[in-house]
Amino acid sequence: MPVDPTGKDLKRFMDEDDGGPVTMLNLLRFKPGGGRESYAAYAAAAGPYLKQAGATVVHLGETGTPLVAPDGDTSWDSILLVHYPTRAAFSQMVADPAYQQITHLRTEALEAAVLQPTTAWPAPTPG
Repeated sequence: MPVDPTGKDLKRFMDEDDGGPVTMLNLLRFKPGGGRESYAAYAAAAGPYLKQAGATVVHLGETGTPLVAPDGDTSWDSILLVHYPTRAAFSQMVADPAYQQITHLRTEALEAAVLQPTTAWPAPTPG
């Protein structure tokens, strides 16, 4: 399973840009024998790039046994939610050559990953 977005993935991501904020859902499965530690090193190194992009870590935590999941789906080790002010902010961050120098830590850490953009639903109208 791929763990890093391709250029084609990023193009589609930007083609769907509505100009508003985006929260990235990260489902993470670590490689045995040091994956978690490598991801922790990546997370520490990524902090300044997230700040520069105006991003905020909403939640980082361990997962438990799924209550509901498709048959054969295995559980994830961790979940990460990161809020970006725009898709462009995310795209600019991942295109930064300095940021790209640390992405190997993430790639080396993960056995599998899901990187899912999410947007907020409109507020319900009273009625």
